[in-house]
Amino acid sequence: MPKPTPTSNEKRLSDDEFIVSKTDTKGKIIYGNKIFIKISGYEESELLGAPHSILRHPDMPKAVFKLLWDRIQNNEEIFAYVKNMCKDGSYYWVLANVTVTLDKNGGVRDYHSVRRKPSPKSMEVIPGLYQKLLEEEKRSGMEGSMQLLNTILDEQGVDYDTFIFNLQH
Repeated sequence: MPKPTPTSNEKRLSDDEFIVSKTDTKGKIIYGNKIFIKISGYEESELLGAPHSILRHPDMPKAVFKLLWDRIQNNEEIFAYVKNMCKDGSYYWVLANVTVTLDKNGGVRDYHSVRRKPSPKSMEVIPGLYQKLLEEEKRSGMEGSMQLLNTILDEQGVDYDTFIFNLQH
């Protein structure tokens, strides 16, 4: 399936909508709720079994996904702002909460993500921050982008989680 071309058309979740999806341990979609399917513009049959990266927008810095994968592979929860791309090239922003589902033996069964509408405050900060991270990524790779993110957090005197929560509330 060809990757869509990004457009400037934004789709928005309402305050009471939640996107829910699950992926296997390799990031392939194994479940998506109706809102996820609707906003993505894909048919359920196109999403199931596809890598979740099918929705990756080119405006997303790789450093954010590295942080996300590092956390969930350590069985840690993470909140992250994500810009996703729809089948038609439209985009939508979410605050994603990604958690690990463990089986009865303590092994990772899947990853569960619940996404909601980001706060207006976060949308005043995150797009510009991600643009800076992308620019640094082009200059010095993902490691440079991670270093810039850590520098910004240090300058604000907060850790990543506090930064995210402060933007949402």
